[in-house]
Amino acid sequence: MQICASYTYMRKSFLFLCFIAGFYTLVSLNWGCAQISAPTGGATDTLPPRLVKANPPMNSTNVKGNKISLSFNEYIDLQEVQNNMIISPVQKSNPTVSFNLKTISIKFKDSLLPNTTYSVDFGNALKDIHEGNVYKNFTYVFSTGNTIDSLTLSGNVLLAETGKADSTLMVLLYRNLADSAVQKTKPVYMTRVDGKGRFQFKHLPAEDFHIYALKDGDGGKTYNSKTELFAFSDENVNPAIAGKPVQLFAYYEQKPDNNNKTVSVLKAPAEKKLKYSNNLESGIQDLLQPLEFSFNNALKTFDSTKAVLLDTNCRPVQKYTYSIDSTQKKLTLNYSWQPETHFVFIMPKEAVLDSAGNNLSKSDTIRFVTKRTEDYGSVVLRFSNLDLSMHPVIQFGDDENVKLSFPVTEMQWTNKLFPPGDYSVKILFDENNNGKWDPGNYSKKMQPEKVLNLDMKLSVKANWDNERDIKL
Repeated sequence: MQICASYTYMRKSFLFLCFIAGFYTLVSLNWGCAQISAPTGGATDTLPPRLVKANPPMNSTNVKGNKISLSFNEYIDLQEVQNNMIISPVQKSNPTVSFNLKTISIKFKDSLLPNTTYSVDFGNALKDIHEGNVYKNFTYVFSTGNTIDSLTLSGNVLLAETGKADSTLMVLLYRNLADSAVQKTKPVYMTRVDGKGRFQFKHLPAEDFHIYALKDGDGGKTYNSKTELFAFSDENVNPAIAGKPVQLFAYYEQKPDNNNKTVSVLKAPAEKKLKYSNNLESGIQDLLQPLEFSFNNALKTFDSTKAVLLDTNCRPVQKYTYSIDSTQKKLTLNYSWQPETHFVFIMPKEAVLDSAGNNLSKSDTIRFVTKRTEDYGSVVLRFSNLDLSMHPVIQFGDDENVKLSFPVTEMQWTNKLFPPGDYSVKILFDENNNGKWDPGNYSKKMQPEKVLNLDMKLSVKANWDNERDIKL
C-alpha cells in the first residue's frame, strides 16, 4: 500500500511540473511575439497643406515687386498649373510658377497695374506630396494700391438646350465694353463654374463690366469660333449695384464636329441578295410609330402601287404614305393606326429594286395587329405659372436624349396614349414657334431659346392614370 501511495504522489507531482513548464513556455512565446511585432502607426493624414508664411504677406497693400513666395507646413506638389491656377486680373503673359519642397514661387512677367487688387486662385492644383490632400481653391490676395477690393459678383450658367450645367465653362469679365472685345482680347477677370453651374467673383472694383461664359476651345481666352460653347448677357453688370445673381445661358451657334479626322472608308459592295426586316414586335404594331422596313442594300426604285396595305377583310387601306431616308435603305409607311386592328401588308418581290439590280427573292405577306389602348398610360400634367405666350413644348426623355415632345397650349396637358416608362421632363420655350430649339447669335444679339430642366421623374405605367401638378 505504501508503494502504491508513493507512486500516486510522484505521478501527480510529475503532471503538475509538466503543467507549470508548459504554462511558462506559452507565456514566453507570447512575450516573444509581442517584442518583435511592428508598431501600428498613427492616423492617416487627411489635412491639406497650410500656409505658414507669405512674402509679401497675405492681403498686403502697396505691393511693388513682381515676385511672390508662399511657404507651407508640409512638402507640396502642384498639378496642371496652367489649367487650374487663375490670376486676376488676367495676365497677357503667363507668370513663371515653380515649387520646391514646401515653397511655391511666382514671378510675374507683366508689369503690375497700379491701384489694383490681385488674386491668385490655385483651384485644385495644390496638394501635399505624401497623401495627396488637395488644398481646394486656395487664393492668395494682394494689392498694388492702398486698399483690397472686396466686392463680389455671383451667378449661374446653364446650357440653354438642356437646362443642365457644364463645369468646364469659364466666366469672363471685360472692362472694355465694346461688343468685339470678347472676340479680340483677353478678359480682365476670369473664374470657374462649379458642378451646378454656379460662379462667384471676389475682390472686384466698383466698375461696369461685360460678362460672358466660354468653353475655350483653343486656349486663347477669346470667343473666336461658332463651335465654342458661349453665353452673353444683354446688360452690363456692376458688383457695386445690388441685384439678382447673373443668369447666363450657353449655346453652340454651330455644333462642333467631333470627327475631326478624315478617314477613307471603302464603300461596302452590295450583297447579292436583297433582304429586309421590319420593326414589328412579335407581329404587333405600336400605335405611335410608323411601320418601318430596313433593307440590306440601298434601293434604286420602289413601286408604291405594288406594295399595298390591306385591312382584315383584304380591302385596300386609304390615306397612308411612304417615305425613304437619305441612305435609301429605310422605307417608312406612315398611317394613323387605330387600336386592336388587324392588317395585312403585301410586298411583291418586284416592288423594290436595289442599286445592283436585285429584286426580293420572293413576295412577302405580313400580318399584324395594332396595340390596345390598355398598353399605354394616361398622363395629365397641370401647370402653374407657365407662360403660354412663350410657346412652351413639354419634352420627355432620358438624361441625354429627347424621345417625345408636345406643344402645350393650355394649363392642363393630357395624353391618353403615352408609352410606359421612366422619363425626365423638360420644357422648351419655343419663342419663334417653329417646333425646335434654336441657338443664339452673338453678332445679332439674339439669345438662345431656353430649356427648363424640371427636377422630377415621371414614371408612366400601362393602363394607369398618371397625374402631376407642376409649379414653375
